[in-house]
Amino acid sequence: MSTTASETLLNHWIAGQRDERPAERHGEVTDPATGEVVTRVPFATAADVDRAVQAAAAAGAKWGAASLTKRTQVLFAFRELLNAAKDELAAMVTREHGKVHADARGEVTRGLEVVEFACGIGQILKGENTPSVSTGVDSYSMRMPLGVVAGITPFNFPMMVPLWMAPVAIACGNAFILKPSEQDPSPSVRLAELWAEAGLPEGVFSVVHGDKEAVDAILEHPGIAAVSFVGSTPVAKYIYETGTANGKRVQALGGAKNHAVVLPDADLDFTTNHLTAAGFGSAGQRCMAISVAVAVGDVADELVDRLRAKALEIKVGPGLDASSEMGPVVTAAARDRITGYIASGEQAGAELVVDGRELEYEGDGFFVGPTLIDHVTTEMDVYRDEIFGPVLAVVRVETLAEAIELINANPYANGTAIFTGSGQAARIFQRRVEVGMIGVNVPIPVPMAFYSFGGWKDSLFGDHHIHGPEGIRFYTRGKAITTRWPEEAQDATHHRGHMHFPTAV
Repeated sequence: MSTTASETLLNHWIAGQRDERPAERHGEVTDPATGEVVTRVPFATAADVDRAVQAAAAAGAKWGAASLTKRTQVLFAFRELLNAAKDELAAMVTREHGKVHADARGEVTRGLEVVEFACGIGQILKGENTPSVSTGVDSYSMRMPLGVVAGITPFNFPMMVPLWMAPVAIACGNAFILKPSEQDPSPSVRLAELWAEAGLPEGVFSVVHGDKEAVDAILEHPGIAAVSFVGSTPVAKYIYETGTANGKRVQALGGAKNHAVVLPDADLDFTTNHLTAAGFGSAGQRCMAISVAVAVGDVADELVDRLRAKALEIKVGPGLDASSEMGPVVTAAARDRITGYIASGEQAGAELVVDGRELEYEGDGFFVGPTLIDHVTTEMDVYRDEIFGPVLAVVRVETLAEAIELINANPYANGTAIFTGSGQAARIFQRRVEVGMIGVNVPIPVPMAFYSFGGWKDSLFGDHHIHGPEGIRFYTRGKAITTRWPEEAQDATHHRGHMHFPTAV
């Protein structure tokens, strides 16, 4: 199912035929700031996915054979179109996701950085070459595209995460099928249009919308070689197990419970400013959001007082309101889940320093205010579970060693940070903590596009992180070629083969 129109998702065409599927095979897309339904998204069937795969296979074979010069030209054109459309795309994200416009624009920018990385594909795909590994024998390596690959992406970054996947896959010579979240699907439609405007051949990038039926069709289709996923840990595990059982290469990035350790020597003005942004930015709906502040020693009381003041200063409102610093959460169900966790923490004996349920807001949007919970323990659900909302828990420990032990005992291992003025403490932390991405005085340590993004333990299923060098390896497979071009023989024995095991001579 290729999308060719963005004014409304109902005005698309499926394999050349207008969509006439029943109402129950559509999902409603709401504006989180108002609760109003803004459009409806059609859910693909297995037959729709099959048509997309067939089209991608035909187009991908030609694209994979295209020169690196041609691929690079398309990528550079796409980069320019994407950059020019930043504000338009950010507005689409804000309307369906709810995050404030500046945050949405930043999301587009981080995705754009991966496009820029992929523009260097001619350099990135260079193989190795070793002449004369044996007498008259040369060896070299190359990386080949997989064919048709797919990405299943989450609601919280409807622009950035698809751009973490598709540009790298396409630059490597693959055809890419995107299954975006049904909660904010419109940005993916616009991406398809921009790819087409950039000159990407039809079928090399396509979009299928849908629910679990579409996901399962992707995971089970024999024509799809690899699947990338970002989402919750239970779904990531399902994606990995189902995809690999069907012979696919899978990278499935799961959930997180990110800790930020604050030592007594930390600059508290700097720390509280950055912790506030990391905990409550995008209403906490980030897999790299800081959801636990680990206060070490006697820093705890002052840290909590400062975080309380900062949380109360945050302006909560519609994402398109320029004065808003934090928008709503994505759905009513998400709001209710978050407030349920706040209640659970209170009932378990934690101290509600700032209660986001008390936010006063006129209207029907899905708003939860910044929430700060102190004296949280590791047995509480508010600590153990990924809440995915604007809730920052404070856990108190006595030493850095205790903080590291706490983090290492957690099943999630996506990102973590330490705030300190001590290089020695930072070095101990970054070497001993068992987490995939680490920040030193950087609360959200998302690496730049020329590195790779991914966690450890229950935050990642598969062998490869996303984008960067590991993304190139994920979307390609290696070939090693050994060649001999014999010179004119001086005697009859020169061309004789040998029955024994070949070795270098």
